[in-house]
Amino acid sequence: MVATSNPQAALAGLDVLKAGGNAVDAAIAAAAMLAVIEPTQTGIGGDCFAILKKPGAEPVALNGSGWAAAAAHVEYFVERGIQTLDPRSAHAVTVPGAVRAWERLLQDHGTFEFARLLQPAIDAAEHGYAVTERLAYDWARQIAKLQSTPAAAQTFLVDGAAPAAGDIRSNPALAKALKSIALEGSDIFYRGWIADDIVSTLNRLGGVHVPADFAEYQPQYATPISTRYRDYDLWECPPNGQGITALIIASILDRFDLGRYDPLSFERFHLQAEIARLAYAQRDLFVCDPAFQPVPTADLLRVDRISDLARKVTLEGRISDVSPTPLPNQRDTVYITAVDQDGTAVSFINSLFDNFGSGLVAPRCGVLLHNRGTGFVLIPGHANVLAGRKRPMHTIIPALLTKNGHTVLSFGVTGGHFQPAGQVQVLSNIIDYGMSVQQAIDFPRMFARGDSLALESTVPIRIENALRDAGHRPNRTADPLGTAHAIWIDQKNGVLRGGSDPRRDGIAVGY
Repeated sequence: MVATSNPQAALAGLDVLKAGGNAVDAAIAAAAMLAVIEPTQTGIGGDCFAILKKPGAEPVALNGSGWAAAAAHVEYFVERGIQTLDPRSAHAVTVPGAVRAWERLLQDHGTFEFARLLQPAIDAAEHGYAVTERLAYDWARQIAKLQSTPAAAQTFLVDGAAPAAGDIRSNPALAKALKSIALEGSDIFYRGWIADDIVSTLNRLGGVHVPADFAEYQPQYATPISTRYRDYDLWECPPNGQGITALIIASILDRFDLGRYDPLSFERFHLQAEIARLAYAQRDLFVCDPAFQPVPTADLLRVDRISDLARKVTLEGRISDVSPTPLPNQRDTVYITAVDQDGTAVSFINSLFDNFGSGLVAPRCGVLLHNRGTGFVLIPGHANVLAGRKRPMHTIIPALLTKNGHTVLSFGVTGGHFQPAGQVQVLSNIIDYGMSVQQAIDFPRMFARGDSLALESTVPIRIENALRDAGHRPNRTADPLGTAHAIWIDQKNGVLRGGSDPRRDGIAVGY
């Protein structure tokens, strides 16, 4: 089974499984396809993270997030009074980690050749793909960003306009780049003509990147981190990703008998909002690149610390102040999960950070560049401060759930900072309320962080009013919160049950 945000990508992954490939092969084929057909969300100019688990083995995590240019330093911005990185500038572009990460996963855990898995994406880039409804909606709202550089306008606009749903789009330059990667591997992206095109583009726009920043980059394996939730183990990638935030939320929530309350109740929404606010405040203080400053992961999940945080949460009202560090809003990512006939599960996420990332396109290779550097803060001394060859605090987090050593759920939720809160809401819907995978994904969502509390339009007005009476400041979101995809593995019956989010155009499909 494969579940992701676009049917064409899901089918590319399913075709690989039907041809004898494994879950890693399927996830890479789907990710490559999405890199072409969902340019608002993802691309080979972005980053990725993955967790996979084979039956009888421990989970494995791969960190495919890129680093800042070696010459990047916070003093440059402090001296100029700049407090946040411009998300449309070359300074916001870190080295894209996705392509090397795909190749590493395939070499170590896949079975198919890179060229075979990239071919559907090459065909889509060269011959065209149909624009889906949600993609058209997102595209149309980014015209100003895409008009800001000639390369972006030429690649993604027609006579200054975004495509409508059903229009056919292509990216011949990207097709050429993908063909080169298929023939020569990831080195062509990091050491060859593609890297030259990207570096020269960034330099023309004021970036301080040099070829060595790309040539010396490698993804890193890491030991996944976990916590107990009810009778299950929830697994996340460790920092610099924000997966620790989901684990803190789950650990605190595990102290509460959530199932005693209606799933659409003030009590449920209030408790999860308060717990999320506490967890995000911890994230904003501590999560960074551990190569530069150790992240106290074990201490953040220590039983007494979690108990202290849980005692702050009551039904009497809102905690007045949790003081998070401000970070830019963003929400554009794709998530893929695949499970193969042997029971291997892959939880995989790829992102450009913002809609169309930085909006900067390298013209010869057609690569749209992310702006993951805006995940840094420009506060000297802060754990997550910008520095050369440092990876920013990262929002994209794939997840796995196991029970007694067996994978039972491979899942993820897109939506930038929302992802930890979204993951636990989906998880709680399944575990605490017995919802099916699809019901859990469809259910109304909320997002609390700092002083904000966003509610989807489907949340009943009575809950909004009760939250306001308790001291919250709820507001209705113009757009849905995140996108979830998941596969439940029924170990007893040997059945896979998938779900895909109606908030985008995706599908869960198996055979």
